Amino acid sequence: RHGGSIMPIAVHSEIGRLRSVVVHQPGREIDRMTPSMMQDLLFDDILHGARAREEHRRFQQVLRLFAEVLEVQDLLGEVLADQDRRKLVLADLAATLRLPAPVQERLADLDPEKLAAALVEGLEQPHPEITGSIDSLFLLPPVPNYFFQRDPVIPVGDRLVRGSMATPARLREPLVSGAVFEHHPRFARPDGIFWFHEFRAAWGKNVSYARMRPHIEGGDVLVLREDLLAIGYSERTEETTIERLSEALKKAGSAVRTIIVMAIPHERSFMHLDTLFTQASEGECLCYAPMVLAGGAEEADVYSVDLTQDEISWTPENDFLSALKKRGLDLEPISCGGSDPIDEQREQWTDGANVFAVAPGIIICYDRNERTADELDRHGYEIVRDDDLLLGRREIDPKGGRKYAIQLSTTELARARGGPRCMTMPLVRERLS
Repeated sequence: RHGGSIMPIAVHSEIGRLRSVVVHQPGREIDRMTPSMMQDLLFDDILHGARAREEHRRFQQVLRLFAEVLEVQDLLGEVLADQDRRKLVLADLAATLRLPAPVQERLADLDPEKLAAALVEGLEQPHPEITGSIDSLFLLPPVPNYFFQRDPVIPVGDRLVRGSMATPARLREPLVSGAVFEHHPRFARPDGIFWFHEFRAAWGKNVSYARMRPHIEGGDVLVLREDLLAIGYSERTEETTIERLSEALKKAGSAVRTIIVMAIPHERSFMHLDTLFTQASEGECLCYAPMVLAGGAEEADVYSVDLTQDEISWTPENDFLSALKKRGLDLEPISCGGSDPIDEQREQWTDGANVFAVAPGIIICYDRNERTADELDRHGYEIVRDDDLLLGRREIDPKGGRKYAIQLSTTELARARGGPRCMTMPLVRERLS
């Protein structure tokens, strides 16, 4: 603990009892999305904003039963309320994103709360037109993926890794979140809050290895133990960035000793490692069996990176779970979608494998993944609906030693293609005893 309050950042596992978590309720940034922008903004559909917000509020209420819940846009507003910090943040954004003068002028006129909102919701053109281009509608485009708080900033131990998104649509997210953690008095630290914060705004042809655009998103990074990370080498996180992150963690003296890397096919359905694998309890994980299990029909290649060696190199491993077991983490797989190949694919698509643990063996999942719930039930999880919990018909004692799967009733949030883990950025978890 830190000065009588909760430590600012302490994440040494995926399942330790949650004390503090950051979320973002989807705001006008999802209401301003037009169908022509959908593909660029990584959505498969436009969302019904009012319903998405209602579902997100329920999600936050469930989280509040277990932990402190912080809204990142409120934290940003608090940073921007201080004149000196505000100047730093705006100057940094303007320089990094090469914001044109009219955008800088519009932002400069806004009060802290409206400025925080504009950095997420974007700024509309004075006279929007339909031309098929985002620029004809917005001076500053919205960032509708920002409610997936998992991706822009990644807690590892007591510091952070700032993400660097793989797509132009999400470019601003790590800068906005980064500003919160760098400048907010609760998190700022004189020796720097980031293990790693490489970033380049430029797109286009890569000049050389040294100048390559870094790509790393939080959905691909799982902190399985203080000394053990799992990282997805995916469409959104590339291998040179994993190597540079490994070097940075080693150089800064982090506790990470081993990284297990899963090479994930570059397909829309397998966006991040956490859409294929999440830890549920000390001895169990949810996974998309065809890709994660040895001998699966779509089995992924797996490598280990040893940070204790002088030279960082990738060693091939037999399969993901045996690589973890070799490092003392023995996880029994619970198959997302059960054992039917059709259900497995359907429920992986709707984030059946993407659960968020609020304590060991107490997880939050989507109610639409019914076969996954059957499978959890077979593994001794009591299935509890969010309604029953929020209306007091059921209670969950995080210290009670029983296993629960809390089902969120969502139709809208689930259509945005990201599950409960995607929507949360844990700041503090208790250490596993």
